[in-house]
Amino acid sequence: MFVVAYSDILTQNRCKRQTMNSQKRIIIDDAVPYAKEIFSHLGDVITLPGRDINQSILKDANALIVRSRTQVNQALLEKTNIEFVGSTVVGLDHVDQAYLSAQGIHFYSAQGCNANSVAEFIITALFEAAETFDFHLTNKTLGIIGVGNVGSRLYDKAKKLGIKCLLNDPPKLEQNPELAEKHPYTSLEACLKADFITVHTPLTKTGKHATFNLISAQHLQTLTDKQIVINAARGGIINEQAWIKTKTFANIIDCWENEPYINEALYKTAWIATPHIAGHSLDAKVAGSSMVYEALCQYWNQPVNNQWHTALPAQPETLALNLVGGTQKGLNHLFNSTHNVLDDDKAIRANSIVTVHEKYEHYRRHFPIYREWHQHRFEPSSNIKLNEQLIALGFTPQP
Repeated sequence: MFVVAYSDILTQNRCKRQTMNSQKRIIIDDAVPYAKEIFSHLGDVITLPGRDINQSILKDANALIVRSRTQVNQALLEKTNIEFVGSTVVGLDHVDQAYLSAQGIHFYSAQGCNANSVAEFIITALFEAAETFDFHLTNKTLGIIGVGNVGSRLYDKAKKLGIKCLLNDPPKLEQNPELAEKHPYTSLEACLKADFITVHTPLTKTGKHATFNLISAQHLQTLTDKQIVINAARGGIINEQAWIKTKTFANIIDCWENEPYINEALYKTAWIATPHIAGHSLDAKVAGSSMVYEALCQYWNQPVNNQWHTALPAQPETLALNLVGGTQKGLNHLFNSTHNVLDDDKAIRANSIVTVHEKYEHYRRHFPIYREWHQHRFEPSSNIKLNEQLIALGFTPQP
Protein backbone atom coordinates (compact mmCIF):
# COMPACT_ATOMS: atom_id res chain seq x y z
CA MET A 1 0.00 0.00 0.00
CA PHE A 2 1.35 3.43 -0.99
CA VAL A 3 0.98 6.17 1.63
CA VAL A 4 1.55 9.85 0.83
CA ALA A 5 3.40 11.61 3.64
CA TYR A 6 1.93 14.81 5.07
CA SER A 7 5.11 16.68 4.11
CA ASP A 8 4.65 15.50 0.52
CA ILE A 9 1.11 16.88 0.50
CA LEU A 10 2.37 20.26 1.69
CA THR A 11 5.08 20.22 -0.99
CA GLN A 12 2.49 19.46 -3.66
CA ASN A 13 0.34 22.36 -2.42
CA ARG A 14 3.30 24.73 -2.50
CA CYS A 15 3.84 23.74 -6.11
CA LYS A 16 0.20 24.52 -6.83
CA ARG A 17 0.64 28.02 -5.39
CA GLN A 18 3.40 28.73 -7.90
CA THR A 19 1.06 28.47 -10.91
CA MET A 20 0.06 31.70 -12.68
CA ASN A 21 -2.90 33.64 -11.27
CA SER A 22 -4.74 33.35 -14.60
CA GLN A 23 -4.85 29.60 -14.05
CA LYS A 24 -6.42 29.90 -10.61
CA ARG A 25 -10.11 29.27 -10.14
CA ILE A 26 -11.99 30.40 -7.04
CA ILE A 27 -15.49 29.15 -6.21
CA ILE A 28 -17.36 31.53 -3.90
CA ASP A 29 -20.77 31.43 -2.22
CA ASP A 30 -22.77 34.17 -3.94
CA ALA A 31 -23.88 35.48 -0.54
CA VAL A 32 -20.32 36.75 0.01
CA PRO A 33 -20.61 40.47 -0.78
CA TYR A 34 -18.33 42.03 -3.40
CA ALA A 35 -16.88 38.60 -4.16
CA LYS A 36 -15.84 39.40 -7.72
CA GLU A 37 -14.63 42.90 -6.88
CA ILE A 38 -12.46 41.57 -4.05
CA PHE A 39 -11.10 38.27 -5.39
CA SER A 40 -11.02 38.67 -9.18
CA HIS A 41 -7.39 39.82 -9.41
CA LEU A 42 -6.37 36.48 -7.89
CA GLY A 43 -7.96 34.39 -10.63
CA ASP A 44 -11.21 33.29 -12.26
CA VAL A 45 -14.09 33.84 -9.81
CA ILE A 46 -17.28 31.78 -10.03
CA THR A 47 -20.15 32.56 -7.63
CA LEU A 48 -23.20 30.43 -6.91
CA PRO A 49 -25.52 29.64 -3.99
CA GLY A 50 -23.76 27.88 -1.16
CA ARG A 51 -26.18 24.94 -1.21
CA ASP A 52 -25.41 24.38 -4.92
CA ILE A 53 -21.66 24.01 -4.49
CA ASN A 54 -20.74 20.39 -5.20
CA GLN A 55 -17.77 18.21 -6.01
CA SER A 56 -18.28 18.48 -9.76
CA ILE A 57 -18.14 22.28 -9.66
CA LEU A 58 -14.96 22.15 -7.56
CA LYS A 59 -13.16 19.65 -9.79
CA ASP A 60 -10.83 22.20 -11.43
CA ALA A 61 -10.94 24.86 -8.70
CA ASN A 62 -8.04 25.86 -6.46
CA ALA A 63 -9.84 27.76 -3.69
CA LEU A 64 -13.26 27.58 -2.07
CA ILE A 65 -14.82 30.49 -0.18
CA VAL A 66 -18.00 29.67 1.76
CA ARG A 67 -20.45 30.98 4.31
CA SER A 68 -22.47 28.59 6.50
CA ARG A 69 -24.62 26.85 3.92
CA THR A 70 -21.90 24.62 2.40
CA GLN A 71 -20.87 21.44 4.21
CA VAL A 72 -17.10 21.29 3.66
CA ASN A 73 -15.94 17.69 4.06
CA GLN A 74 -14.48 14.71 2.24
CA ALA A 75 -17.63 14.15 0.20
CA LEU A 76 -17.30 17.67 -1.20
CA LEU A 77 -13.54 17.97 -1.67
CA GLU A 78 -12.40 14.47 -2.58
CA LYS A 79 -10.94 14.26 -6.11
CA THR A 80 -10.69 18.06 -6.39
CA ASN A 81 -7.66 20.37 -6.54
CA ILE A 82 -8.84 22.59 -3.70
CA GLU A 83 -5.84 23.76 -1.68
CA PHE A 84 -7.43 26.62 0.29
CA VAL A 85 -10.80 26.84 2.05
CA GLY A 86 -11.94 30.12 3.53
CA SER A 87 -15.08 30.65 5.61
CA THR A 88 -16.36 34.21 5.87
CA VAL A 89 -18.50 33.34 8.91
CA VAL A 90 -17.44 32.47 12.45
CA GLY A 91 -19.25 29.16 12.89
CA LEU A 92 -17.08 26.09 12.43
CA ASP A 93 -19.60 23.26 12.58
CA HIS A 94 -20.00 23.21 8.76
CA VAL A 95 -16.29 22.52 8.17
CA ASP A 96 -14.52 19.19 8.74
CA GLN A 97 -11.22 20.68 9.89
CA ALA A 98 -9.69 17.27 10.64
CA TYR A 99 -10.17 16.21 7.01
CA LEU A 100 -8.73 19.48 5.69
CA SER A 101 -5.69 19.13 7.92
CA ALA A 102 -5.12 15.51 6.91
CA GLN A 103 -5.21 16.52 3.24
CA GLY A 104 -2.91 19.50 3.72
CA ILE A 105 -5.66 21.89 2.68
CA HIS A 106 -5.17 25.32 4.22
CA PHE A 107 -8.19 26.54 6.20
CA TYR A 108 -8.99 30.05 7.35
CA SER A 109 -12.06 31.22 9.26
CA ALA A 110 -12.94 34.89 9.73
CA GLN A 111 -13.31 34.63 13.50
CA GLY A 112 -14.83 37.72 15.10
CA CYS A 113 -15.95 39.33 11.84
CA ASN A 114 -19.62 39.57 12.84
CA ALA A 115 -19.22 39.90 16.62
CA ASN A 116 -20.07 43.60 16.72
CA SER A 117 -23.12 43.08 14.52
CA VAL A 118 -24.52 40.38 16.83
CA ALA A 119 -23.85 42.46 19.95
CA GLU A 120 -25.71 45.41 18.44
CA PHE A 121 -28.60 43.13 17.47
CA ILE A 122 -28.93 41.96 21.09
CA ILE A 123 -28.86 45.49 22.50
CA THR A 124 -31.43 46.65 19.96
CA ALA A 125 -33.72 43.72 20.79
CA LEU A 126 -33.40 44.43 24.52
CA PHE A 127 -34.35 48.08 24.08
CA GLU A 128 -37.29 47.06 21.91
CA ALA A 129 -38.42 44.65 24.63
CA ALA A 130 -38.06 47.33 27.30
CA GLU A 131 -40.25 49.76 25.39
CA THR A 132 -42.78 47.13 24.31
CA PHE A 133 -43.23 45.67 27.78
CA ASP A 134 -42.68 48.91 29.70
CA PHE A 135 -39.67 48.31 31.93
CA HIS A 136 -36.33 50.05 32.44
CA LEU A 137 -33.23 48.16 31.38
CA THR A 138 -31.12 49.74 34.09
CA ASN A 139 -33.31 47.93 36.64
CA LYS A 140 -32.65 44.54 35.06
CA THR A 141 -29.75 42.08 34.89
CA LEU A 142 -28.32 40.59 31.70
CA GLY A 143 -26.75 37.12 31.90
CA ILE A 144 -24.17 36.59 29.14
CA ILE A 145 -23.19 32.94 28.64
CA GLY A 146 -20.03 32.84 26.55
CA VAL A 147 -17.76 35.90 26.75
CA GLY A 148 -15.74 35.52 23.57
CA ASN A 149 -15.83 37.75 20.51
CA VAL A 150 -19.57 38.46 20.74
CA GLY A 151 -20.11 38.19 24.48
CA SER A 152 -17.26 40.54 25.36
CA ARG A 153 -18.56 43.20 22.97
CA LEU A 154 -22.08 42.81 24.29
CA TYR A 155 -20.80 43.14 27.86
CA ASP A 156 -18.91 46.30 26.95
CA LYS A 157 -21.95 47.91 25.31
CA ALA A 158 -24.29 46.89 28.13
CA LYS A 159 -21.97 48.44 30.73
CA LYS A 160 -21.86 51.70 28.77
CA LEU A 161 -25.65 51.75 28.77
CA GLY A 162 -25.86 51.12 32.51
CA ILE A 163 -27.12 47.53 32.30
CA LYS A 164 -25.93 45.22 35.06
CA CYS A 165 -24.37 41.99 33.76
CA LEU A 166 -23.52 38.49 34.95
CA LEU A 167 -20.92 36.53 32.97
CA ASN A 168 -20.33 32.82 32.49
CA ASP A 169 -17.42 31.35 30.53
CA PRO A 170 -15.57 28.51 32.30
CA PRO A 171 -12.94 27.93 29.56
CA LYS A 172 -12.03 31.61 29.49
CA LEU A 173 -11.90 31.84 33.27
CA GLU A 174 -9.69 28.75 33.51
CA GLN A 175 -7.16 30.40 31.20
CA ASN A 176 -7.46 33.82 32.86
CA PRO A 177 -8.57 33.36 36.49
CA GLU A 178 -7.64 36.97 37.27
CA LEU A 179 -10.67 38.12 35.25
CA ALA A 180 -12.95 37.17 38.14
CA GLU A 181 -11.37 39.90 40.27
CA LYS A 182 -12.61 42.72 38.02
CA HIS A 183 -15.63 41.27 36.21
CA PRO A 184 -18.88 39.60 37.38
CA TYR A 185 -18.08 36.00 36.38
CA THR A 186 -20.33 33.45 37.99
CA SER A 187 -21.64 29.90 37.66
CA LEU A 188 -24.01 28.87 34.88
CA GLU A 189 -26.75 28.31 37.45
CA ALA A 190 -26.32 31.85 38.84
CA CYS A 191 -26.22 33.34 35.35
CA LEU A 192 -29.51 31.63 34.53
CA LYS A 193 -31.19 33.66 37.28
CA ALA A 194 -30.70 36.92 35.34
CA ASP A 195 -33.71 38.79 33.95
CA PHE A 196 -32.35 38.35 30.42
CA ILE A 197 -30.31 35.31 29.37
CA THR A 198 -28.35 35.31 26.14
CA VAL A 199 -25.97 32.60 24.86
CA HIS A 200 -22.85 33.37 22.80
CA THR A 201 -20.79 30.19 22.83
CA PRO A 202 -19.64 28.20 19.80
CA LEU A 203 -21.44 24.92 19.15
CA THR A 204 -19.23 21.99 20.18
CA LYS A 205 -20.17 18.40 20.94
CA THR A 206 -16.96 17.02 22.44
CA GLY A 207 -14.43 18.07 25.06
CA LYS A 208 -14.57 19.22 28.64
CA HIS A 209 -16.67 22.26 27.83
CA ALA A 210 -18.93 20.95 25.06
CA THR A 211 -21.79 23.39 24.44
CA PHE A 212 -24.37 21.19 22.70
CA ASN A 213 -27.36 21.08 25.07
CA LEU A 214 -25.48 23.45 27.40
CA ILE A 215 -28.79 24.91 28.56
CA SER A 216 -30.35 21.54 29.28
CA ALA A 217 -33.92 20.54 30.09
CA GLN A 218 -32.95 20.56 33.76
CA HIS A 219 -31.58 24.09 33.49
CA LEU A 220 -34.69 25.29 31.67
CA GLN A 221 -36.89 23.96 34.47
CA THR A 222 -35.31 26.54 36.78
CA LEU A 223 -36.44 29.49 34.65
CA THR A 224 -39.52 31.57 35.40
CA ASP A 225 -42.15 33.38 33.37
CA LYS A 226 -40.45 36.67 34.19
CA GLN A 227 -37.28 35.96 32.18
CA ILE A 228 -36.37 36.64 28.56
CA VAL A 229 -34.22 34.05 26.78
CA ILE A 230 -32.17 34.84 23.66
CA ASN A 231 -30.28 32.60 21.25
CA ALA A 232 -28.24 34.39 18.61
CA ALA A 233 -25.33 31.93 18.72
CA ARG A 234 -26.08 28.45 17.34
CA GLY A 235 -29.04 26.10 17.35
CA GLY A 236 -28.53 23.22 19.77
CA ILE A 237 -26.89 25.19 22.58
CA ILE A 238 -30.32 25.45 24.21
CA ASN A 239 -32.34 22.23 24.34
CA GLU A 240 -35.12 23.09 21.89
CA GLN A 241 -37.57 20.35 22.90
CA ALA A 242 -37.43 21.49 26.52
CA TRP A 243 -37.43 25.18 25.56
CA ILE A 244 -40.78 24.66 23.82
CA LYS A 245 -42.29 23.66 27.16
CA THR A 246 -40.59 26.39 29.21
CA LYS A 247 -42.82 29.31 30.18
CA THR A 248 -40.59 32.35 29.81
CA PHE A 249 -41.70 35.97 29.59
CA ALA A 250 -40.42 36.17 26.00
CA ASN A 251 -38.11 34.32 23.62
CA ILE A 252 -35.89 36.05 21.07
CA ILE A 253 -34.57 33.43 18.66
CA ASP A 254 -32.20 34.02 15.76
CA CYS A 255 -30.43 30.64 15.69
CA TRP A 256 -32.16 27.29 15.41
CA GLU A 257 -31.49 23.62 14.92
CA ASN A 258 -32.02 22.21 11.42
CA GLU A 259 -32.11 25.59 9.66
CA PRO A 260 -34.04 26.58 7.58
CA TYR A 261 -36.49 23.81 8.62
CA ILE A 262 -36.95 25.25 12.07
CA ASN A 263 -39.20 23.72 14.71
CA GLU A 264 -42.79 24.91 14.38
CA ALA A 265 -43.59 24.61 18.07
CA LEU A 266 -40.52 26.61 19.09
CA TYR A 267 -41.23 29.21 16.42
CA LYS A 268 -44.67 29.77 17.92
CA THR A 269 -43.10 30.57 21.32
CA ALA A 270 -40.90 33.34 19.92
CA TRP A 271 -41.74 36.98 20.49
CA ILE A 272 -39.05 37.84 17.94
CA ALA A 273 -38.06 35.11 15.48
CA THR A 274 -35.38 35.91 12.92
CA PRO A 275 -33.58 33.74 10.33
CA HIS A 276 -30.00 33.68 11.65
CA ILE A 277 -29.28 37.25 10.56
CA ALA A 278 -28.01 38.90 13.76
CA GLY A 279 -24.51 38.98 12.28
CA HIS A 280 -25.62 40.04 8.81
CA SER A 281 -24.73 43.73 8.84
CA LEU A 282 -22.98 44.79 5.66
CA ASP A 283 -19.93 45.68 7.73
CA ALA A 284 -19.75 42.19 9.24
CA LYS A 285 -20.07 40.53 5.84
CA VAL A 286 -17.45 42.80 4.29
CA ALA A 287 -15.11 42.15 7.23
CA GLY A 288 -15.50 38.40 6.70
CA SER A 289 -14.81 38.72 2.97
CA SER A 290 -11.82 40.96 3.53
CA MET A 291 -10.26 38.74 6.20
CA VAL A 292 -10.51 35.63 4.00
CA TYR A 293 -9.24 37.57 0.98
CA GLU A 294 -6.14 38.74 2.83
CA ALA A 295 -5.50 35.19 4.08
CA LEU A 296 -5.72 33.88 0.50
CA CYS A 297 -3.37 36.61 -0.72
CA GLN A 298 -0.87 35.58 1.92
CA TYR A 299 -1.26 31.90 1.07
CA TRP A 300 -0.69 32.53 -2.65
CA ASN A 301 2.05 35.10 -1.97
CA GLN A 302 0.12 37.85 -3.74
CA PRO A 303 -0.13 41.55 -2.80
CA VAL A 304 -3.35 42.84 -1.28
CA ASN A 305 -5.35 45.08 -3.63
CA ASN A 306 -7.90 47.31 -1.89
CA GLN A 307 -9.34 49.03 -4.96
CA TRP A 308 -12.59 47.19 -4.29
CA HIS A 309 -13.27 49.61 -1.41
CA THR A 310 -14.64 52.06 -3.97
CA ALA A 311 -17.61 49.71 -4.49
CA LEU A 312 -18.82 50.18 -0.90
CA PRO A 313 -21.94 52.34 -0.38
CA ALA A 314 -21.79 55.86 0.96
CA GLN A 315 -22.07 56.57 4.69
CA PRO A 316 -25.70 56.57 5.95
CA GLU A 317 -27.56 59.83 6.51
CA THR A 318 -27.18 61.60 9.85
CA LEU A 319 -29.55 60.38 12.58
CA ALA A 320 -31.65 62.77 14.65
CA LEU A 321 -32.17 62.11 18.36
CA ASN A 322 -35.76 62.20 19.59
CA LEU A 323 -35.83 62.31 23.38
CA VAL A 324 -39.55 62.92 23.79
CA GLY A 325 -40.64 60.23 26.23
CA GLY A 326 -37.25 59.81 27.86
CA THR A 327 -33.73 58.61 27.16
CA GLN A 328 -34.56 54.90 26.84
CA LYS A 329 -37.30 55.61 24.30
CA GLY A 330 -34.94 57.89 22.39
CA LEU A 331 -32.21 55.27 22.31
CA ASN A 332 -34.68 52.64 21.15
CA HIS A 333 -35.73 54.89 18.29
CA LEU A 334 -32.11 55.55 17.37
CA PHE A 335 -31.13 51.87 17.41
CA ASN A 336 -34.21 50.99 15.34
CA SER A 337 -33.15 53.62 12.82
CA THR A 338 -29.97 51.65 12.18
CA HIS A 339 -31.60 48.19 12.23
CA ASN A 340 -35.23 47.38 13.03
CA VAL A 341 -35.24 43.80 14.32
CA LEU A 342 -39.04 43.68 14.24
CA ASP A 343 -38.84 44.00 10.45
CA ASP A 344 -36.69 40.86 10.41
CA ASP A 345 -39.36 39.05 12.41
CA LYS A 346 -42.14 40.25 10.10
CA ALA A 347 -40.16 39.11 7.05
CA ILE A 348 -40.63 35.43 7.95
CA ARG A 349 -43.72 35.64 10.16
CA ALA A 350 -46.48 33.32 8.91
CA ASN A 351 -49.13 30.95 10.22
CA SER A 352 -47.87 28.11 8.04
CA ILE A 353 -44.50 26.68 9.05
CA VAL A 354 -43.95 25.66 5.42
CA THR A 355 -44.25 29.32 4.49
CA VAL A 356 -41.85 30.25 7.29
CA HIS A 357 -39.31 27.78 5.94
CA GLU A 358 -39.63 29.27 2.45
CA LYS A 359 -39.35 32.84 3.71
CA TYR A 360 -36.43 31.97 6.00
CA GLU A 361 -33.89 31.20 3.31
CA HIS A 362 -35.24 33.81 0.88
CA TYR A 363 -34.84 36.60 3.44
CA ARG A 364 -31.31 35.53 4.28
CA ARG A 365 -30.37 35.64 0.60
CA HIS A 366 -32.09 39.00 0.06
CA PHE A 367 -31.27 40.59 3.38
CA PRO A 368 -31.50 44.41 3.30
CA ILE A 369 -28.37 46.46 3.79
CA TYR A 370 -27.88 47.92 7.23
CA ARG A 371 -24.75 49.40 8.76
CA GLU A 372 -23.23 49.08 12.21
CA TRP A 373 -23.28 51.96 14.67
CA HIS A 374 -19.76 53.15 13.89
CA GLN A 375 -20.92 53.97 10.35
CA HIS A 376 -23.61 56.37 11.61
CA ARG A 377 -23.43 60.04 12.53
CA PHE A 378 -25.90 61.67 14.90
CA GLU A 379 -26.97 65.20 15.72
CA PRO A 380 -25.84 65.83 19.32
CA SER A 381 -28.55 66.74 21.81
CA SER A 382 -28.44 69.00 24.85
CA ASN A 383 -28.00 65.84 26.95
CA ILE A 384 -24.21 65.72 27.24
CA LYS A 385 -24.16 62.38 29.07
CA LEU A 386 -26.23 60.77 26.33
CA ASN A 387 -23.98 62.20 23.63
CA GLU A 388 -20.98 60.71 25.42
CA GLN A 389 -22.74 57.34 25.66
CA LEU A 390 -23.42 57.30 21.93
CA ILE A 391 -19.83 58.21 21.12
CA ALA A 392 -18.65 55.40 23.42
CA LEU A 393 -20.96 53.01 21.53
CA GLY A 394 -19.33 53.97 18.22
CA PHE A 395 -21.66 56.65 16.84
CA THR A 396 -20.01 59.78 15.43
CA PRO A 397 -21.33 63.23 16.38
CA GLN A 398 -22.20 65.48 13.45
CA PRO A 399 -19.95 68.57 13.66
